[in-house]
Amino acid sequence: MWLLIAFITVPMIEIALFIQIGGAIGLGWTLAIVLITAILGTWLVRTQGAMALGQLRASFSDMRDPTEPLVHGAMILFAGALLLTPGFFTDAVGFSLLIPGVRQAAYRAIRARVNVQTFSTHDQARYRGGPQYPDASGDVIEGEFHEIPENAKRDKGPSGWTKH
Repeated sequence: MWLLIAFITVPMIEIALFIQIGGAIGLGWTLAIVLITAILGTWLVRTQGAMALGQLRASFSDMRDPTEPLVHGAMILFAGALLLTPGFFTDAVGFSLLIPGVRQAAYRAIRARVNVQTFSTHDQARYRGGPQYPDASGDVIEGEFHEIPENAKRDKGPSGWTKH
């Protein structure tokens, strides 16, 4: 229901603002402002997004809860989408989400409504990673093998491992 209300009211607010601001300063200046805010917003989103990604990596490497950097990154991504959308209202909301204090207040409001039960990571001492250790348990099973010629494979019956 809230999404429907947002899809109806936001475009109406944008149209009203375009009419009011465009009538006051003219079409050329209105379009210039929309273009400049999109360019400036893209640059700000790119720089702040890189910082948020660095904070996320640091939280993973320090084995801290990555919730806050993830939420900040999501808000920066949402701000970028709003800044690329033409309009004055969406630009105002997008620029406000690029202010760290506003994002922090939004994070606290979201955190008050969402309860994270647990956070855990892999045991770093046991984890080797990589495709050669898919189970990451570190166990090695040694064995021997013998190559069987192609014609020998076709000539014999069942392997004997199953019952007839």
